[in-house]
Amino acid sequence: MSAGRVSLICWVALVGLSLGTVWLGGWLERGAAREPLALLILLLAVAKAWLIADGFMELRHGPLLWRALLLGWPLALAMLLGLSLIL
Repeated sequence: MSAGRVSLICWVALVGLSLGTVWLGGWLERGAAREPLALLILLLAVAKAWLIADGFMELRHGPLLWRALLLGWPLALAMLLGLSLIL
């Protein structure tokens, strides 16, 4: 698959994930269950970070250390925020 095609697929996926984030945020404003929706929003944010690192930055072919750092940071933040919501 060409690099342009991968970027296009990643871009479409990012748009979909962003729309999902906005849609879930709208449910939060309507008074739906706060914790489960917030956790779903965090999961979408981690998925977007993964797409950016592996898709646009093409780290899926890069050094493992850089990939681990760029994917670990958003995952660590999401876990900390998720724990703060639950506790």
